[in-house]
Amino acid sequence: MPQSRRTFLSHSAIAVLSGAASELLPCCGVRAEGAEGGSGILLGFSTYGAKGLKTESTIDLIAKTGFDSVEITVWPDWDASPANMPQKRRTGLRNQISDCGLTLTSLMEHLYPEIDDAKHKTSLERLKSVYQLANDLCPDRPPVVQTVLGGGDWAEKKSLFVDRVGDWTALGKSHGVVTCVKPHRGGGMSKPSEAVWLIQQIGDRKWLKMVYDFSHYAFRDIPLKESIQNALPYIGHVAVKDAVQTVAKDGSKSRVEFRLPGEAGTIDFVTILKTLNAGGYAGDISCEVSGMVSGKSGYDPVAAMKTCYANVSKAFNEAGIKRA
Repeated sequence: MPQSRRTFLSHSAIAVLSGAASELLPCCGVRAEGAEGGSGILLGFSTYGAKGLKTESTIDLIAKTGFDSVEITVWPDWDASPANMPQKRRTGLRNQISDCGLTLTSLMEHLYPEIDDAKHKTSLERLKSVYQLANDLCPDRPPVVQTVLGGGDWAEKKSLFVDRVGDWTALGKSHGVVTCVKPHRGGGMSKPSEAVWLIQQIGDRKWLKMVYDFSHYAFRDIPLKESIQNALPYIGHVAVKDAVQTVAKDGSKSRVEFRLPGEAGTIDFVTILKTLNAGGYAGDISCEVSGMVSGKSGYDPVAAMKTCYANVSKAFNEAGIKRA
């Protein structure tokens, strides 16, 4: 059985913020909270949809397309992983984000809770480097760090999730960074209600939140508006994309596949925006390009950005919501 997070953390050298971050220039941006003339909601794009491009090039493209915010993917094999970000590059990236008029709202990780204590310790070290990157890029108000939790059965995994994610949350808190966990279709945690339960069990709603992405709940008898209203106090980040349910040759419903947001018209983004806005959500709506899309031959990240912006900015207009 894994150690409790209190026991584990008492034997782990978890560093607090280093003085280096305070020597950087002012923060690249602050997540909107009822910004003057706007709703407090930003429209963003995740670099997850542009793996083949340098992060700096992607940020320029995101800004030129018209987005307000950016999420940066920081997986170990990606361009913006902490190992690929020496201090000089961090400072340059931070200045670039500010100069482009963007807000850095999220860093995307891909880390699963480990039952083995040694592997869990390695995960904490990996997360520590991501939390430090968040501070180096925006120390005044760091972006959230988000991840899914991997596969498995909820009933079997939820105790492990409480223990391990509790450690992640404590580590993030020591760095002043909010940790966000994402219910993922087919994952060990797959429903917004499960994420709410997890956050309640860990008991630190300030430093642990959830990512809301209805594409993972569509076609599952999870009501859209009700699920948002129930999750709102716990939401720290919102991702959007389309989902379609394919039909097998025998006429039976098959697997769910993802599309660019607004491309298939299967998800009501206007209702999502209105419900979030009415509930006082202050953060970004991040357009996410699924690997199902970006992994196809001929995928064009620039064209994808333009499609995402056109479709989701239209939803903002139809919802009557002015972006922050």
